Parts: sequence; structure tokens; C-alpha cells
Amino acid sequence: MLKQIASPFEKLINSSALGSFLLLFATVAALVWANSPFSESYKHLWEMKLSLGFEDTPYNLSKTLHHWINDGLMAIFFLYVGLEIKREVLAGELKTFTKAALPIFAAVGGVVIPLSIFFILNGGGEGSDGWGVPLATDIAFTLGILQLLGDRVPLGLKVFLTAFAIVDDIIAVLIIAIFYSGNISWMYLGIAGGLLLILGILGRKKYYSTLIWFVIGIVIWFMFLKSGVHATIAGVLIAMTIPSKRNSKLANFFDNIESSINTLTNKENKLQQKNVLMSEEVHASERLRKLGSKVIPPMQRVEHRLEDYVSYLIMPLFALANAGIIIKASSIGENIPIIYQIGVALIVGKAIGISLFSWIAVKTNIAKLPQNVNFTQIIGIAVLGGLGFTMSIFIANLAFDDEALLTAAKFSILITSFIAGLTGFLIVRFSSKKGQAKNDPEEDIMGEEE
Repeated sequence: MLKQIASPFEKLINSSALGSFLLLFATVAALVWANSPFSESYKHLWEMKLSLGFEDTPYNLSKTLHHWINDGLMAIFFLYVGLEIKREVLAGELKTFTKAALPIFAAVGGVVIPLSIFFILNGGGEGSDGWGVPLATDIAFTLGILQLLGDRVPLGLKVFLTAFAIVDDIIAVLIIAIFYSGNISWMYLGIAGGLLLILGILGRKKYYSTLIWFVIGIVIWFMFLKSGVHATIAGVLIAMTIPSKRNSKLANFFDNIESSINTLTNKENKLQQKNVLMSEEVHASERLRKLGSKVIPPMQRVEHRLEDYVSYLIMPLFALANAGIIIKASSIGENIPIIYQIGVALIVGKAIGISLFSWIAVKTNIAKLPQNVNFTQIIGIAVLGGLGFTMSIFIANLAFDDEALLTAAKFSILITSFIAGLTGFLIVRFSSKKGQAKNDPEEDIMGEEE
């Protein structure tokens, strides 16, 4: 049972190690580049204009490369996030209240306490629009850090981190949609809504065509871009329309698989000795390829295809385009308050909020600790929750029009992410025993017995 539950998490965790390294490399490269003698080339690269569409019409898009990454590529990132959310709600750790209770409480605490701390420290002063910045957790970086600990970390702890970070993403998406969108054009939003309805109906009918979803998805993204609601929200909504059930019966699938394999393994064919296949062998191989594709639900098929692009291209490229702040003592010194407010809200707020609300959920018997997990490890995960990075920088870009405030916010995010990552790593490291992950019992890793 454990393997069936854990397999999607193990895949995500394993891919996070390299993805986290690339994200860190891109961040360091951006900082070095922006503060080197070649800083002007860094600035000019992201300000380069790229146009798409028909000039002198409402359907022309002319954006800087920086905007194409933040509004375009990040929409794909949010599509991936939406698919993760949908999977966990339908068949993962957010499917039942018993499973979801602990990560939900942790995520709510990780929002309420940082928000309260930020408002108390800021008091409605300069930079108050940045209240959403300290509410996010970077799932890729945090899982990558846990991966460095190897078998010291029980799988249940990694699943807990993944689940609460996904709930955190849900909250972040809602905050972006409601509070960080511009003046809304209901005409464009209405067109997008109509197209989403069409995709939703097709999804309910279990009909899925990559080409149709891609073409209509591009139009929906464009309509959101024009509507004033941030374009990345389109990615999440499109994800909700992609069918979650396979459009084939397993009985037929196994029969067809067996027939195709029999063709390929027939002694007379001696497939292993051939460089050139017979016609029936080619057809059997093609059937196997198509059958393998059909048995995977479209939702998971798309998520699987996007995973490497998101981890190894989109997120590192986002970091390269957004983490290159020019560090000047004078400009940083002028904005110490916002640096301090975001930093304390992220590090202290996340640590207290996630651990306190988790403790309340366990002590009131609303939830249980995952198997082989102690509360000190939960505190370590809570500290890691202060590593906001990708989502925090993304929200900061939406919150601050003033370049100085945006630079200060990014500086705070980078510093606090480093502190949270290192501190959380050390807490989990010294509260975990070597080989602990190998002793996970064959039952539900989040503490719910079958």
C-alpha cells in the first residue's frame, strides 16, 4: 500500500534534487551577472521586446522578454501547479479530511501568522502592498533540501511537506487572482469563461485532444492577459478542465497488451535477433505505444510531460530573469523596514504558524503525525516553509511598482530563503536518524489506517 501512495511523491522528490540545483545555479548566476561589469547586458537582455500577433490591432502582444517569462512561461508553471492540486484532491493526500487535516492546518497557520506579523510590523506604511510576499513556500527548493538528507528523512515527512506546500499554492493562487489583478475587463473575462466551459464539458465527456486544449488554452491565456486578471491564473483553471479519468477500459487494455506482446514474443518471430521487423511486429509495437498512452489519464499524462520543462527550464529561467538584483548599500539601506518586515514574516511567521497549527491539529485529535515522524522534524519543516523564493518573488513582482521596493523585497526573499533553508536543513538533520526512511511500515504514511 505504501508504494502505491508514495510513488508520485517519490518521483517529484527525485526530480526536485536536480531542479533545485539548477534553480540555485540560475539564482547565483543572475546575482553575479547583475553585479558584474556586464550588468548592463543583463538589464538589456530582459528588456528586449518581443511581439506576437497583428500590429495596430487589439490582438497584438508586444512584451519584454521579462514579461514573456513572468506572464507566459509562468502560466505553464501554474498549469503544472493546477494539475498537482487536482491530483492531490482527487486521489492523493488531500482526498479525505483525515489525510488533509494536518497539511491544511499547517498551510493555514503558515498564512495567518506571517500575515499578522507583516501587518503588525508594517502598520500600513510604505510597502504595505507586499503583504502577500511572505505567504508562499517554494516546493522545489524545500524538497530538494530534504533530498540531500537521503534516508534520514521518512517518506511521511516529505509527503507532509508536499501536501502542505500544495495547499499553500492554492492559497497563493487565490491571493493572486483576487488581490493582485488589475482593472477587470468583463468582456475578455467572459470570453475566457465561455472557452473554459467548453473545455469543462469536453472533459466531463472524457474527450481530450492535445491540439484542441493547446489552441483553446492559448486563447484563454490571451483573454486573461487582456482581462486584468493575472494571466497565470488561466493555467490553473485550464488544469481543472483536463480529464482525470482514462478513456479506456482496463479489461480491454490488458487483452490488447497481451495480444501485442504475444505477437512480439512469438518464437517464430525471434524479435531479439532482428534488426528489421516484420509488418505485424511494427503494428504490434505501435499498438503497445498507443495503449500505454491511453491507459494514463490525460491529467497525469500532461503533468508528466510538463514536469521536466517546469523543473529544468521554466523555474531556472524565471530565477535567472528575476533574481538579478543590483546590491547597493545605499539603496538597500533606504529600504531596511520592508526587508525586515518580509524577512521576519517569512522566517519567524512560517516557523511559528506551521508548527503551532500542526501542534493544535494533533493535540485536538483532528489529525495525526505521519508515520515515523516526530514533532521536532515538523518544526524543521516549518522553518523550511520560510523558503519562499519562486512564488514569493513572483508575488513581489505583482505587488511593487516601485523599483527600489521591489529590489529590497527580492533581497529580503533571497536572504531569508537562505537562512530558512540552512536552519531547516540542520533541524531535520539532527532530529532524524540515519536509515529512518527504510523503516516506514507498510501502511498509510500519513497515519491513516486502511
